[in-house]
Amino acid sequence: MAGTRRTRLALVFLSSIAAFTLMMLSVDPQTQYTVDELMNSPNDFQDSEVFVRGVVANGSVYSDPLTFQLDGSGSSVVVDYSKSPVPDGFAEGRTIAVRGILSYYNGSWVLESSEIQTGCPSKYEA
Repeated sequence: MAGTRRTRLALVFLSSIAAFTLMMLSVDPQTQYTVDELMNSPNDFQDSEVFVRGVVANGSVYSDPLTFQLDGSGSSVVVDYSKSPVPDGFAEGRTIAVRGILSYYNGSWVLESSEIQTGCPSKYEA
């Protein structure tokens, strides 16, 4: 009976390790850049998916076309959010993260967003 119990425990342990390993291999970590890091060398990121954090510029949210400006400390990029839902916490002056494809259109860089993430507003209010 002891051999059977040990076998079952070893099988459960090995199965857990295998499941954990598969889970970790399937996770695709993506580096989050600041707007300034992105715009220092935008050609390096052209036509590829990026994850960028910045502040929504005041007065820059437009409904036609669906764009806004994402600011860093010294650079900015236009975000086209026509293909992504806008979360409840989205507002001008808030720090957000945008995942999307960086493209060059008509002489300027545009981030075509596929996802917009905000933090919990109550977390940052005093």
